[in-house]
Amino acid sequence: MKTSTHHHGNKISSLFCNVFGHHYVVSKKVTQHIKEYKCVHCQKEVTTDVSGRLSILTPQMQEINNTLEDMYRKRRTKLVQRVA
Repeated sequence: MKTSTHHHGNKISSLFCNVFGHHYVVSKKVTQHIKEYKCVHCQKEVTTDVSGRLSILTPQMQEINNTLEDMYRKRRTKLVQRVA
């Protein structure tokens, strides 16, 4: 059985988010268009999916984002070296 590594805050913070909604801030920029967000109150983590909507940041999505970030970084490095 898998255990979740995401911390979802305490009950009061969760209640606040249920009433007023989440307050997401960017926690990681994967590419220009894909970012990871974290709620400042309940610590819930989400990411943008292929259609631009927010979806829950699962371990699988986190692995995809890490791979995408590596590919994007290598591509940008290669393009900068060609120009120089």
